[in-house]
Formats: sequence, C-alpha cells, structure tokens
Amino acid sequence: TLAIFKYLEFLSRVKRGNKMKYKKEQYIWAFLRLGMGLIFLWAFFDKVFGLGFSTSPDKAWLLGNSPTLGFLKFGTHGPFASFYQGIAGNVFVDWLFMLGLLLIGLSLVLGIGVKIAGYSGALMLFLMWAALLPPANHPFLDEHIIYLIVMIGLAAVKFGHWLGLGKLWCKTELVKKYKFLE
Repeated sequence: TLAIFKYLEFLSRVKRGNKMKYKKEQYIWAFLRLGMGLIFLWAFFDKVFGLGFSTSPDKAWLLGNSPTLGFLKFGTHGPFASFYQGIAGNVFVDWLFMLGLLLIGLSLVLGIGVKIAGYSGALMLFLMWAALLPPANHPFLDEHIIYLIVMIGLAAVKFGHWLGLGKLWCKTELVKKYKFLE
C-alpha cells in the first residue's frame, strides 16, 4: 500500500510545462473506476465461460445455463426473496443482467459513458443488495452499498477523463448533444 501511495505521489509531481498533469485524488478515482469496471467485466466473463470462480464450468452461460437462476432461486433471502425467486432463470432477466455487467464494465474500463454506467451500476448493486436483506454481517450495510456509493461518485464527476478515453468521448457530436452519455 505504501508503494502505491509513493507511486501516486510521484505521478502527481509529473508536470506538463508548469501545469500539473494529475493530482493524487484523480489517480485514486481513476483506479477505483478501473477496479469497479474489472469487477463487472470479470463477473460477466466468469458467467459466460464458467471460469470456476463464482460459476463452475458446467454452469457456463455458453452451455445454455441461466446466469441468474442459481443466485436468484437459492441465494436470495429476506422481504423481497419471493420476487427475486419469481424472476430467476427468466431469459429477459438473464440478458438484461449480462448486458448490464458487460456494458457497465466496458464503460468503466474505457472511461466512456461513465455517468450512465455509474448510475446503472449503482441500480444493479442496489437490486443485488435488496436480494440479500438483511446483510450477513451488519444490520443494513455490505459491500454492495459501498460499491454503490463509489459508482455514484464516479457518475457525479468526470472521472473517465483520467486514464481513460473520456476526453475524446466527450468531444463527439453524440455526447455533445446528449450529455447523459458522458
């Protein structure tokens, strides 16, 4: 951890003329964006190919299995469990979930569309949190809520501009016309 902060301190001193290139806080938020993007992308690839982490190889989506069935049918509990169990294995829910994981992950890793990815990712995390009420180790707080807060933070400020393609993306006519795509 100390090495990371020393590296960030070094990077914050990198100058372009007299202007600082990036501040430490920008690197921290950029790494949070990249980390969250990789979490979403990893979940997508694990479910598609059954890489053996959360999804065993025989349960891969490519083999015709539902990526939502196991969790929604058997992993949910609490006041909304019957709702989630009722939508388990639904093809529309499967596609919506998988496209969400892929598009949110790609958006965050590339730094484009971070605003919409942040808000939609926060919604997805909220729904996952609601499927597990109450959380196991705290009356209301778990990693889904912490990640949700990070996602809203990413959506609120243009963190795709740092270590990403956000600056180029925001210069396109499409994004200039539809600001929600930033």
